[in-house]
Amino acid sequence: MKQKNPGKKYNDDFKKTIVDLYHAGSSAKELSSEYGVSEVTIYKWIKELTPMREGEDSLTPKEVAAIQKENLRLKQELEILKKGYGHIREKVKDAELIDFINKHKEQYPIQVMCGALKIPRSTYYQSLQKTESPRERENKELTKKIRQIHLESKERYGAPKIHQSLLVSGFHLSLKRVQRLMRKAQIRSITRKKYRPYPSKEKVIQLGNLLKRDFSTQTINEKWVTDITYIYTLNDGWCYLASVLDLHSKKVVGHSFSRSMTTELVIKAVKNAYDAQKPAKGLLLHSDLGSQYTSHEFMNFVHSLGMTQSFSQKGCPYDNACIESFHAILKKEEVNHVQYIDYSSAKLALFQFVESWYNRKRTHSSLGYKTPQAVEDQIKQSA
Repeated sequence: MKQKNPGKKYNDDFKKTIVDLYHAGSSAKELSSEYGVSEVTIYKWIKELTPMREGEDSLTPKEVAAIQKENLRLKQELEILKKGYGHIREKVKDAELIDFINKHKEQYPIQVMCGALKIPRSTYYQSLQKTESPRERENKELTKKIRQIHLESKERYGAPKIHQSLLVSGFHLSLKRVQRLMRKAQIRSITRKKYRPYPSKEKVIQLGNLLKRDFSTQTINEKWVTDITYIYTLNDGWCYLASVLDLHSKKVVGHSFSRSMTTELVIKAVKNAYDAQKPAKGLLLHSDLGSQYTSHEFMNFVHSLGMTQSFSQKGCPYDNACIESFHAILKKEEVNHVQYIDYSSAKLALFQFVESWYNRKRTHSSLGYKTPQAVEDQIKQSA
């Protein structure tokens, strides 16, 4: 059972998004396990933040689930027929169909494939009676575990992280063997290379760089870095995510999402981080020289929290490399693979990526293959 966070404060955005996820189909138990909030607290938020529903014509969750299950079955049968050449079934030998089923049995239920391809299940299972070598059985078991880890990471993990996860789980094998099994099973990471923008030619006034690319820390809440990235949606056009990252734990301690790139956006991200972490005075907050971060309103807000502001050198993204790295991971592992319909759907997806996946599940080699939340929890427990 995952450890909850007694006494931890949550901002309104976090609470509202948890309630939205509950109404989207996630159970309170699942949300409690996923985000480290007690079920009692979640039900309290639901009662406080759920608006009154109108009308009685909407489907029940049970009816929706039944429709989704039937749609999935029909979709699987259609995909199987396309891949298995169902339209020329009479010309295809049983051996070819059995080979097809073996290749896709991790993707579709065998019963569904046999029915869609019109091959008796007994015929398929009799074909499996051949003797397997211990090495083949071991490779099959390893491939199954590799696929499981790959799917749990939403296909974001490549061979190095899958190899590390296998070692942690008690499997003893080399990275090359993992790579070989992944190639054979056609398992690949979905990550894409980061887009590198051209530097801006706009004139910018240089302000103090106190960080000076010294990303070293002794504990959490010493140095935070922050930046804004662009997220495109079909209906609402460009939207903007402001993120705040702790250099010690690599945890995204605060974030805010908006339709406009304003000073209010970056203030809200820092406020969310401050409310959640309650850092001592003297924390160093580093950003680029964007107009939002150099505005008097933002500077006064940061000063009121007892933080010291630091700025990247003009035209030098390496000064803020850590937050740039997080936004690159966000694009490679999530944004580049999705078309967001509108602002609301993008906001929900980004919340799930940051709070559930990146902070609580995604391991980092620089953290000894721990998660950011695990690093923070370990420091708080030893304090």
